[in-house]
Amino acid sequence: MLSVESIGRRFGALWAVRDANLAVEQGEVVGIIGPNGAGKSTLFNLIAGALKPSCGEIRFRDQRITNAKPYEVARLGLARTFQIPKPFKQLTVRENVMLSALRRHRSPRAADAIAAQAMEFVGIAPLGDNPIASLTVGLLKKLEVARALAAEPSLLLLDEVMAGLTPREISELMAAIRSLPGRGISVIWVEHVMMAIMNVAHRIIVMQQGGIIAQGTPAEIASNPAVIAAYLGDTYVHAPPS
Repeated sequence: MLSVESIGRRFGALWAVRDANLAVEQGEVVGIIGPNGAGKSTLFNLIAGALKPSCGEIRFRDQRITNAKPYEVARLGLARTFQIPKPFKQLTVRENVMLSALRRHRSPRAADAIAAQAMEFVGIAPLGDNPIASLTVGLLKKLEVARALAAEPSLLLLDEVMAGLTPREISELMAAIRSLPGRGISVIWVEHVMMAIMNVAHRIIVMQQGGIIAQGTPAEIASNPAVIAAYLGDTYVHAPPS
């Protein structure tokens, strides 16, 4: 579905991402982890079209999107969330989600139906008429996911969606993400909440200092000496995810 080949992004003399290669297959949930400054967000933004690469190539469904603009990438079926939610504060919850649906559906009635499904999926359907100011951090994160889903993507990019959530909200969102491949949606997921990503992702990519240092199943990553030294630490090894 997605292939990233030797992609790099340089800011002056600093390579934020260098020589990164990865692929995402249909039906996969692929997690990206790493310490702060590892290049995760830069790689994420390169795929989403928010940044232009200094070198390399990105292909989505066999179509080159290396220098495509974000709206062009979105039209192809790739949607994203933002680490810091950016809803339209003057609109209600439902209206925010409907805006995403209107990218594909010109009819407000059709967009409303898609929005209702997305809100139901993440558990915010009863809040449709609420103002944005009434939402907690956790509900704003769920709204971000609902807005992305309302665009009806085939590939969803999730950026730190668990940050600020309660344990119950994390559990609920884990179940929702786990079910996405069954709905025909593949996922790339950048996350710091290890319990969540290690229990949901099919495959984990680990970044450090702009490069990918390991790829594998959660079990393989949890026992990889290079990953332990760079990120997880010995404590995690003694208490791996269930």
